[in-house]
Amino acid sequence: MFFEDRMAAAKQLAAALSEYRGKQPLVLAIPRGAVPMAKVIADKLDGDLDVVLVHKLRAPRHPEFAIGSVDESGWIYLPDYASSVGATQQYIDAEVSAQLEVMRQRRAQYTPVRPPIDPASRVAIVVDDGLATGSTMISALHAIRAKNPRELVCAVPVASSDALKKVEANADRVVCLSVPAHFQAVGQFYGEFPQVDDEEVIAILAGSTHPQAG
Repeated sequence: MFFEDRMAAAKQLAAALSEYRGKQPLVLAIPRGAVPMAKVIADKLDGDLDVVLVHKLRAPRHPEFAIGSVDESGWIYLPDYASSVGATQQYIDAEVSAQLEVMRQRRAQYTPVRPPIDPASRVAIVVDDGLATGSTMISALHAIRAKNPRELVCAVPVASSDALKKVEANADRVVCLSVPAHFQAVGQFYGEFPQVDDEEVIAILAGSTHPQAG
């Protein structure tokens, strides 16, 4: 399956999640690429929008390659292969500290006048624009699971088969529109896949509705 852009993918995901309309779902985007998508999904499901802040841990000398991930609380997901790419404990500790600082700054930017919306006893739908390794999504799901949602859903347009298997163990339900046999990078399945900057994220979150009662 090939998507014209993130908005087209978001509309298809919203259709696949339509059973949650009327259940006041909390739609949580993994910044930054998934934020415009989650806005579309939240609007179509009459839900609330927020972000879940997690960050990949970059491989030594290859920052585009993820060796794991960390959430805002400092919980770390580290696959077995991390040490095989030269990630010593000293390197990992320094990388975790660096990414925690990035997340601290992003939280201050993204939601400066309110705390994160509490997912307790709600349907929480965690959205990303695709899963390559699944590391970031696993940290996001762990972070939200710790806050006791009624149901925890992972929603993505496309994923590698390996990533999907890893993620399925961490969510109550996974909604994925496409699992291609030959997966190299998320962007290969989009016609347009531009970077989403902080200014766009801030504008979307500032314009989102306040949490619904109930």
